[in-house]
Amino acid sequence: MNDSIETLSLDATDLRILELLQQDASLSNQDLAQQAHVSPATCLRRVKRLLDSGIIERRVALLSAEKLGAGLSAIVEITLDRQGAEHLQAFEARVLGEAAVQQCYQVSPGPDFVLILQVPDMAAYQALVLRLFTQDANVRNVKAFFSVRRGKFEPRIALPKL
Repeated sequence: MNDSIETLSLDATDLRILELLQQDASLSNQDLAQQAHVSPATCLRRVKRLLDSGIIERRVALLSAEKLGAGLSAIVEITLDRQGAEHLQAFEARVLGEAAVQQCYQVSPGPDFVLILQVPDMAAYQALVLRLFTQDANVRNVKAFFSVRRGKFEPRIALPKL
């Protein structure tokens, strides 16, 4: 972990800026400063500090998978035969290279990995299974759950109240 992340202290202004950016990262600096009740120069300096420290990892647009036709979401548990560090790293490197893998977590206890996948349809899922899981001799078990309805998707961090 970056030392500056561990030692960076956040005040109420930083938290306000972070909360506003979690709601809408497309805000201009002028609009962000106005809503955070600080000057544009202060806002720009604060955002740069939050970016440089790694607290803000990146800014992205959240797209509608449903409207774009990428309609099949799957949560997949993977158990490997061999769990040595090199085997875990090799598997993770393979899945990170796949565009359909939105999230990858190494977990414990239980399976070794949990993946969140987004694919257009079942045929695309089957092709991905063949590429990532079936052809890997170290994959012992694959358990997939397919989303029938998404009740909530909120990629926000609950921030402390000051």
